[in-house]
Amino acid sequence: MAVCRHIVNNNKRQFGDRPSELPRGVRGRSITIVIYLFLAAISLAVFGQTIRYDFVNFDDDLYVYNAPAIQAGLTIKGIALAFTSPHARNWHPLATISHMLDCQLYGLNAGGHHATNIVLHTIAVLLLFRVLRQMTGAVWKSVVVAALFAVHPLHVESVAWVSERKDVLSAVFFFLMLDAYVRYVRAASMTRYLAVAVLFAAGLMSKPMLVSAPVVLLLLDYWPLRRFEQPSSTKRKAKFLKSGNQRRVITRLLLEKIPLLVLSAGACVITFVLQKRATGAIPPLPFTWRVQNAFASYVIYVWKTLWPTRLAVFYPHPNNTLAIWEVILAIGFLLAITLAAIVFRSERPYLFTGWFWYLGMLVPVIGLVQAGEQGHADRYAYLPHIGLFLLAVWLAADVKAVRQSRLRFAVATAVVIIVALASAAFIQTSYWRNSETLWTHALAVTSDNDFAHNNLGYLCIDRGELDKAISHFETASRIRSGKQDSHYNVGSAFVQMNLADALARKGQSDEAMVHYEEAIKLQPNYADAYYNRGNVLFAKGRIDGAIADWEKTLQIQPNDADAHTCLGNALLRRGSLKEAIAHYEKALALAPEDPHSRINIAWVLATSSDASIRDGDGDVAFAREEE
Repeated sequence: MAVCRHIVNNNKRQFGDRPSELPRGVRGRSITIVIYLFLAAISLAVFGQTIRYDFVNFDDDLYVYNAPAIQAGLTIKGIALAFTSPHARNWHPLATISHMLDCQLYGLNAGGHHATNIVLHTIAVLLLFRVLRQMTGAVWKSVVVAALFAVHPLHVESVAWVSERKDVLSAVFFFLMLDAYVRYVRAASMTRYLAVAVLFAAGLMSKPMLVSAPVVLLLLDYWPLRRFEQPSSTKRKAKFLKSGNQRRVITRLLLEKIPLLVLSAGACVITFVLQKRATGAIPPLPFTWRVQNAFASYVIYVWKTLWPTRLAVFYPHPNNTLAIWEVILAIGFLLAITLAAIVFRSERPYLFTGWFWYLGMLVPVIGLVQAGEQGHADRYAYLPHIGLFLLAVWLAADVKAVRQSRLRFAVATAVVIIVALASAAFIQTSYWRNSETLWTHALAVTSDNDFAHNNLGYLCIDRGELDKAISHFETASRIRSGKQDSHYNVGSAFVQMNLADALARKGQSDEAMVHYEEAIKLQPNYADAYYNRGNVLFAKGRIDGAIADWEKTLQIQPNDADAHTCLGNALLRRGSLKEAIAHYEKALALAPEDPHSRINIAWVLATSSDASIRDGDGDVAFAREEE
């Protein structure tokens, strides 16, 4: 690891464009404190409202309120599971542990969980300011970048959504890593490098999207750390090394990042394998669709940075509906900015760092590797956004610097922009009040959003509003009927099953059976569809059909305690007492906290006419366990 000790020729004065702008002494500390208070205040002003909000029916069940391991709070067993097992189809053990800690502190009081997100986001904002100030020495530019990060409406999803704990937690570790990296660059040592690596690993264990962080470090080496330069022996001003020496410096900087790249590669492999092995894993869309959408999404994020309106929790994928001219324009725009960043990198190096920060950090989530059905998502811009903010703020400052008299106008403009963005973010945050407001708003600002209809239907089912639920599920089904690619089969099967469940609850069992059949046709190994259809058949007295469906459920999910209990009930109805008891015992072993199997066993032992089964003492033993 000798390469880790390489430093750029004691380049202690090259961390910013000029020495720190802060006044020295007490006044400087006072200004710093005021800045921190300002950044914390605007963050709380936008997101403080969420402590009164509920969980939403979009992944919050998987992450918190329907996850027994999370509800159990912080336990040794739970911590071990967080590191050895996936949670919500991904491996992010530190985010998982943070949810456990929340349940330990607040139970299922959603306000406490939201409060943790707010605190983490606020800490991330303060750390961003600190890191930028240390690297650039430009205090007020750093304040503006941190303020934009604090209140931009595209960041609402990352903060107001409990399930996106991984975003705000990984951001904290990311900025701590950058802070440690600045210390390492100033005075290289193995200890400081290990601090960078450990914090990076913690960030990856919060959200694997940080895999591109080593590339960000290389960009920061270029600017503002200027590690690609060295001071001249005859002049104080830095100059570029001769080509041979410069190649050696670049090689050393690349070698320095290898341990971090190894960590990134490991996170990529774990994430890829888990998502492929996850129950209900979906096949990717055609590659050309994904590439076209990736180019379009890069431009969409830029546009929404400038004009953040009509934001939604879910944006349907455009599939193959993007016109060729739209894709060509998107490619042309991206190439133009990229070429400008390269051409002007010497006189405006922040263009290079900011733009490639944005492009690079979005690569893992831009859609080339398809995860989910969304075309793009606001949460993906959370950390990549910083590159655009850096680029915009430093460029605006350079333009305004042409005339010093424009300083007041520049300050006023920055204040107006921050206030406008904070107001828009406050309104956007209000839509996260509950599931109904969230999905109703999504329908208002998007078109053909079957995902929103499905989740609203699910909400109506919970409320017992069956007619509304059926209407939403039918609309979702109608929209999805136009999505023929196999990528959508899993989601379409889920919609069909939800519609069938709603019809069955309303007493329209024959209509329900049609949609169960469709769900199973779309997804032949859909355990829940077999299980739910078995319940309908059992209620209709079709015992053999119910037994067949529950046996199929257990072929797919052998450890489904509810299916074992239901199958035991059906076998008991058919008179197969010994087989029924065997399934009750299996259910009891899988879910000892569920009383139904225990009660059923006790009843069979007490009432069976078969002397070989009847066991009064066993009945008493099971009954006592219920006391």
